[in-house]
Amino acid sequence: MNMKRMMLAAGSAILLWSAVSFASPIYLDVNAPLEQRVEDALSRMTRDEKIAIIHAQSKFCSPGVKRLGIPDVWATDGPHGIRPEVMWDEWEQAGWTNDSCVAFPALTCLAATWNPSLSAEYGNAIGEEARFRKKNILLGPGVNIYRTPLNGRNFEYMGEDPYLASRMVVPYIKGVQKNGVATCVKHFALNNHEINRHTTNVIIDDRTLHELYLPAFKAAVQEGGTWTIMAAYNLYKDQHLCHNQYMLNDILKKDWGFDGVVVSDWGGTHNTGEAVRNGLDLEFGSWTDGLSNGASNAYDNYYLANPYKELIDSGEVGTEELNDKARRVLRMIFRTSMGGHSGFGSLCSEEHYDVARRIGDEGIVLLKNNEGVLPVELEFNPRILVVGENAIKMMTVGGGSSSLKVQRELSPLDGIRKAVGSNGEVIYCRGYVGDVTGEYNGVVTGQDLSDSRSEDELIAEAIEEAGKADAVIFVGGLNKSAGQDCEDSDREGLELPYAQNRLIEALSKANKNLVVVNISGNAVAMPWCEKVPAILQGWYLGSEAGNSLADVIFGKVNPSGKLPFTFPVKLTDVAAHSGGKNYLGKKRDNLDIWDAEYSDGIFVGYRHHDTHGVRPLFPFGHGLSYTTFKYGRPSLSSGIMTAEDKIEVKVPVTNTGKRAGAETVQLYISDVKSSLKRPKKELKGFEKIYIQPGETVVATFSIDKSALSFYDPQKKEWVAEPGKFEVLIGSSSADIRSKAQFELIKEM
Repeated sequence: MNMKRMMLAAGSAILLWSAVSFASPIYLDVNAPLEQRVEDALSRMTRDEKIAIIHAQSKFCSPGVKRLGIPDVWATDGPHGIRPEVMWDEWEQAGWTNDSCVAFPALTCLAATWNPSLSAEYGNAIGEEARFRKKNILLGPGVNIYRTPLNGRNFEYMGEDPYLASRMVVPYIKGVQKNGVATCVKHFALNNHEINRHTTNVIIDDRTLHELYLPAFKAAVQEGGTWTIMAAYNLYKDQHLCHNQYMLNDILKKDWGFDGVVVSDWGGTHNTGEAVRNGLDLEFGSWTDGLSNGASNAYDNYYLANPYKELIDSGEVGTEELNDKARRVLRMIFRTSMGGHSGFGSLCSEEHYDVARRIGDEGIVLLKNNEGVLPVELEFNPRILVVGENAIKMMTVGGGSSSLKVQRELSPLDGIRKAVGSNGEVIYCRGYVGDVTGEYNGVVTGQDLSDSRSEDELIAEAIEEAGKADAVIFVGGLNKSAGQDCEDSDREGLELPYAQNRLIEALSKANKNLVVVNISGNAVAMPWCEKVPAILQGWYLGSEAGNSLADVIFGKVNPSGKLPFTFPVKLTDVAAHSGGKNYLGKKRDNLDIWDAEYSDGIFVGYRHHDTHGVRPLFPFGHGLSYTTFKYGRPSLSSGIMTAEDKIEVKVPVTNTGKRAGAETVQLYISDVKSSLKRPKKELKGFEKIYIQPGETVVATFSIDKSALSFYDPQKKEWVAEPGKFEVLIGSSSADIRSKAQFELIKEM
């Protein structure tokens, strides 16, 4: 019987009305098994309705099935806040006055907390904001590996280590999805730079793929249970990743058992036949061949729209793939807007601002602190000079699709002034002029940062004031302009822009109490490092940026952040750039395809620096505190284990300073002898512990077979070879405090 369905997601049942008679309603309990509900809906849909729900009908919306009461799907950019509303079929702002949001710190900052509990809070808070705005899909988080510090989009990701990214992404996903909003983990996969991102074909060996670039995505699927995945723009094995047989069908859906929706990156689809067969489920985007630049309301010409119908009509493809795609989209809808979730979310709540501030507090990394310059004491009413454009520039606008329209954003300068209050004097000097614009996609900061003074005049003013100050706080770094930390572009080099190095050198001579705060989502070169007593890595901290920085600068918060990636001394110290390598690859003759060979293999970040003896500026996992910690010797529950066993490792850590603090104890594994070359050490565990002065707290870890394994490309499986292994306990990858050894043996 042909049925017309009205679904009432908020009730205890879904009411179905017959198209023939309204006298005999049929009830389908919302608590019925998910797959039963999905199959019931699928069985009632026409072919055209199935086609309709697998492609967009506007910039951020795909249609439901009105005849059956199935609602539309609404996506929103993240992953640091909910993007403002745009016009139905244009990128211009919709002009709403109630679509401002809380900007949470960038994911590099979240990763720098090394705190999975905070990641869960982050996910829940941003999930509540998405829920309030009635979004089905949050386009994030991103977990692409930090391969080069030139990648303009690194600030949206979780660092260079697959284990750290895996442990941080899972609670984020669970936090978001408990609000009935699907995460869309991106960009799957191998999207590790932005230049030529649509035309780069990555050449990579299977071992590197599985050991470095897939683990965080696998954890997102199998542990986090993400309901959608966004496929990347680039190519792999000469197939675009939005319709890639090996990556989407073989690995994601077959090997990992992903039952959710593969969403194309916007405009990332290129071929109907490949999209049908090779794993794409839901096509979004702009300006594909079916929707030329500037055309409106042409969504029926998408690759998974009328061209798909034509393939079915011609007999070139059947409807098995169509049913699978529609089934997956329905499953996502039943998990989100029709999932019977309670609550309506919340927007711009003080609780969300509190979460943002605490993430910033814990993510800021104290890179250097000689002679106790930090925290800045306010006992003696100091005269404090703040220098730098980044002390006043709004950082929530710009950078690409993660650009936001915020309810409020507290600048570093205002945060410092607020914290100092009447306990001192705060003077500001511009110091340098960088990007004076303040607009992205129609959102305008309203700041006028124009300044006609010359570089020499700006520096002279700052130096004069520095000589009269008790302390100088320089706030600089990068911004979210094209060519810096920004989508669709990469940096030109590792150096700071806008003559900041010259300014910092001059300030270091003018005042010995200099604090440099680097605002960025990437590592930067610091040729002045030895001349500056105190350095903070400040990230993009979102709405509460000023409060979080002030909390750390003045000691309200004891810093506990740890770097989620390595700071190299120079660009050629990075494996992707060493030996004259071009990380962008080589352009094919007569074709607009760039072959990027990942010849650095598994030796990315600290794996390269530690294994090949390349000294970093600041190592992976590094971060200081205002107190000190003493590590005891690790104790192992056994010195021998089999592949079925686990070894428990306990490490006592004592706070030997005068104030409470948090330390992230890091466990690395070293394979003493392996049939394949392995990194000198690999992160396989971490625990953030909070310790009072004089107190000892024990960090506990569990080592199993997975911590000892490498991916064998010949066997196409993970292998843990019997032999001796070392447990390395450290405060960073380069600061190993203690070691222990055990042996993996075969079953007796």
